[in-house]
Amino acid sequence: MKIVVVGGGAAGMMAAAAASDICHDVTIIEKNEKLGKKLFITGKGRCNLTNACDSDGFFSSCMKNGKFMYSSFYGFTNDNVMDFFEGLGVALKTERGDRVFPVSDKSSDIIRALEKRLKSSGVKIRLNTGLSSVTAKKGSVAYLTTSGKEKIEADRIILALGGRSYPGTGATQDAIRVADDLAIETVPFEPVLVPLTTAEAYVRDLMGLSLKNVSAKLLCNGKKIYEGFGEMLFTHFGVSGPLILSASSYIKQDMYKKGISLHIDLKPALDEKQLGERILRDFSNEQNKQFSNALDKLLPSKLRPVMVSLSGIDAHKRINEVTRGEREKLVKLLKDLTLTVTGNRGFDEAIVSRGGISVKEINPSTMESKKIKGLYFAGEMIDVDALTGGFNLQIAWSTGHLAGISAACQGDA
Repeated sequence: MKIVVVGGGAAGMMAAAAASDICHDVTIIEKNEKLGKKLFITGKGRCNLTNACDSDGFFSSCMKNGKFMYSSFYGFTNDNVMDFFEGLGVALKTERGDRVFPVSDKSSDIIRALEKRLKSSGVKIRLNTGLSSVTAKKGSVAYLTTSGKEKIEADRIILALGGRSYPGTGATQDAIRVADDLAIETVPFEPVLVPLTTAEAYVRDLMGLSLKNVSAKLLCNGKKIYEGFGEMLFTHFGVSGPLILSASSYIKQDMYKKGISLHIDLKPALDEKQLGERILRDFSNEQNKQFSNALDKLLPSKLRPVMVSLSGIDAHKRINEVTRGEREKLVKLLKDLTLTVTGNRGFDEAIVSRGGISVKEINPSTMESKKIKGLYFAGEMIDVDALTGGFNLQIAWSTGHLAGISAACQGDA
């Protein structure tokens, strides 16, 4: 029996590794010049390969079609992933938020370990080989045709074509194009875990400012769709950082037209009364200072002039002249700095994409197509996505592993 895995990313490499434990004729074809091109840049090059949370934590972090992941996750859990890589000689560490990284902080170590595992298992690797089409006959896979017009026959084909995020790594619409040719239902790709653009011009003045321990809410047409706590970053176009990336996963594309506002609480540890008392104490020690110079204990330097401007309080006003009403207005501003969200930065800057092959088309117990026997799917090309923290790579490992063993075992049966 011959198994061909199309796509040499995280899911494809794991699928090939799992299949090679059972089947001795496994080939990976990859259109790039090397394996793991997107994996190389994940976690800012450090490779947040999974999350050490419990199973409930994993499923609560799945944003769409989490139930579809039951069989694949429990068949190859985050603990299994960690054992797998440590078994390949990669030392791991767990950081804040249960995020798991290689001790070396080098994604190349993960890729190198996978490549070594594939080669030791006899998996054939063909680089610079793209996919043109998959051909099925009588409801079963027959062969695939490469972008170079070569026909490769296979008994089982595992598609791990990836999503649309980071086009520089070779991400395209291949998953949807191939599926459409086979009359398999798809869901349009959309960028998620992506920086957001905002309307306010003053964000440019805040570019590069990172805020830790703030909370944020997203409202769509006045209705709350997200609330979270963490770290964010101002950019020349709007906002980014872990808190914002997570928030973006709660936005559906049609929501941008309805109106989305981002509400940032700069002092979430204090309620309005406590913050008012804090400001009053600060001001009482600086009675003769100008207002513009009296916020140094409260805010980072880059944020002060913006907040002074937004407060509407005269920057040159002496502190002893600031009224109670003006202080209350400052408190409300600090507790609810509001930005107008106009869109996102698209696939170029999205960590993952949502959409791809509809889960209704896939048997979740095997990752096999319900329509075409011998055709399997794995990874980001499936319409499942999760929050940041290693969860999306866990989806890739779990679905890849299940697709690999299912293809190999069903072939033996």
